[in-house]
Amino acid sequence: MIQPIILEKLEELPEPLQTEVLHYIEFLIEKHAKNSTQEKPPKKRRVAGTMKGMFVLPLPDDFDEPLEDMISCRVASELQQ
Repeated sequence: MIQPIILEKLEELPEPLQTEVLHYIEFLIEKHAKNSTQEKPPKKRRVAGTMKGMFVLPLPDDFDEPLEDMISCRVASELQQ
């Protein structure tokens, strides 16, 4: 395992650096604890078609007829030709 290697290297360090290593270990433990408690639940994916039939837009009776603006544009373009 890695623990004996870590302990061996730690013993080689002077005491002030060992204290820094201890502080860093405590920081990592705290950081890991925050990350594990703050994990967000996975987002629910939307399923296509779940609202089918829920909304029906009222369409006017002349929906398929050309719009008046388009008629004037068509007439203007025909006159230019």
